[in-house]
Parts: sequence; structure tokens; C-alpha cells
Amino acid sequence: MSRRFTLAILSDIHYAGPAEQTVGDDYEIRAIANPLLRLLLRTYRRYIWLRYPLRQNGQLDRFLAEVGGVDYVIANGDYSCNTAAIGLSDEAAMQSARECLGKLHQQFGDRLRANFGDHELGKLRLLGTRGGMRLHSWQRCVHELGLQPFWRLELGNYVLLSVVSSLVALPVFGRDLLPEERPAWDQLRAEHLADLRTAFAALHPRQRVLLFCHDPTALPFLWRDEIVRGKLPQIEQTIIGHLHSNLILKISHLLAGLPVIRCLGHSVRRMSTALNEARLWRHFRVRLCPSLAGIELLKDGGYLTASLDPAATEPTRFELRRLPR
Repeated sequence: MSRRFTLAILSDIHYAGPAEQTVGDDYEIRAIANPLLRLLLRTYRRYIWLRYPLRQNGQLDRFLAEVGGVDYVIANGDYSCNTAAIGLSDEAAMQSARECLGKLHQQFGDRLRANFGDHELGKLRLLGTRGGMRLHSWQRCVHELGLQPFWRLELGNYVLLSVVSSLVALPVFGRDLLPEERPAWDQLRAEHLADLRTAFAALHPRQRVLLFCHDPTALPFLWRDEIVRGKLPQIEQTIIGHLHSNLILKISHLLAGLPVIRCLGHSVRRMSTALNEARLWRHFRVRLCPSLAGIELLKDGGYLTASLDPAATEPTRFELRRLPR
């Protein structure tokens, strides 16, 4: 077990296939009737978050060109732009995700491990105008794209585990669900949590865990599980995505414990619920993998590389690799 393993980790690719590109970069803004809210969202998208969300495919190509030889590649979710906000049940988003994952599979083959993000399953848009999780999106992810809801990769004394964050944090996404689909989602969540409990219960004392969880909103729910909580000392790092930039992660830490805000719409309530319990993230030793494009304010996109000792005699060495745009 003397040879070190190398990993490349990328997240929030937000690839836009031809059909999603035709929607136009202001697709979210056009759907808002209130002119003041339209202006606020346009300003936020233009100067802070991402001005041209459907024009970032080049970042994936840059990653593929420079990543070099690695033992494994971990993709931590959000492969399409989810312009219809209903996940991969939308044909345009499915096309984007298929192209994105196709490029990754073509270069890395069976060395690729792909996790679920929230864009695969759908969610209400920022101002709650439309969208939501759809069971058909889940079915397409599993049966057409071949995404595994739970995977485990053992590298010496290291165990890499995946978490479907939208399932684990399902109580937060109640308003995103169609009422008639709620029982099926509850069953999927129960099955996923059972897989996670089994994996954590089976850990040997010498083993260390790298946990891959797209959205940190799920972490407090894992903390409440007795089996998972009992194994927290063995989690060396939890690699998250979703937040796109380390600036957003730092702000999240500063706002940890914020009271839940219930009067400003669905998205504010959902985000403030996550921040209310963000103090629990520290138990999982969170490390952010930024989006490939970063945010407009900083243009700080990139990916992570990791070098791990299979004997686990020293911690994994992570490095953030910038991808200028």
C-alpha cells in the first residue's frame, strides 16, 4: 500500500447542451412578473453569481485538457443548467447531462464516479416561480444515465462514500415535491439512509472516510443519525459543491445559526433553514469543490486534486486548481 492514489474532483459543471442554450441566459429573469424583483435578480446574476450561465461549456473542456493522469475522477453533481427547473425529466436538461457525462466517461471510463446534485432532480427556482423535484428525473438518472444513488470506493484504508443530498435533506424540500409523489420520495430516502447506515456501521477503526455530498443542507440530517454520528471521527473530509465559491462558504459560516426566515418566499426559507443548522457542518470537516466557472464577482472557478496515502498514515493532501475564464 505504498503507492499514493490521486483523485480529481469537480462539481457544478452546469453544462448547457444545444436545447438549453436556445432558452437564453435571462431565462429565470423573464419568468418574473414583478419589475423590481426582475431588476434585483438581473443585478445579482450580472455582478455576483453568473452573468452568462449557459455559456460555460468551455470550462469542462479546459478541465479535460489539463487534468492529466489520475487514478479516479469524482464528479459531485449538477451536470446540466436545469433551465426548466424540473431536473432531467426535462428533455433539454437531459440532453445537457448526457453530453456532459458522456465527455467524462469518454476520457475516464470506469475511473469516473458520479454523484447526484440538486439539478439532476429539480428544485423550485430562486424566487419560487416554477419547478420542483420530479420522480421521473430520478428514474432517468438511474435507468438512462446510470447514476448510482449510493456508491462506495475502497482505496487501502480510505473509503470514499457518496450521499444524495436532496434525498437526505428531503424534509427541507417538501414544497418542491408533487403531493402524489411524496410517498415514493420518502421510500427512496429511507432506502438511501439504510445504505449509508450500513456503510458507516461496517467501517473498521483504522479506516478513514472521504464523504461526497453535493449540498451541505443534508449534513445536519446525517448528524442526527446515531450510527453516522458515532463514526464522525473517521470522516477526514466531506467534499461539498453547490455553493460555487469559497466566498459563499465563508459567508455561510458567518451566518450559521441564522433564524429561519418564513416571510420572504420559498427559496429564502429553504436557504435560511440550511444556515440555521450550518454550525453542524463543522463536525463533517467540510471542504468546498467550487464550480468550474466560479462566480461572476471573483471568477474563481476550478477543481480539486487530492493525493491520498492508502495506509492512511497521513491526511489526504488537497489542492485547488484554478480554471481562468
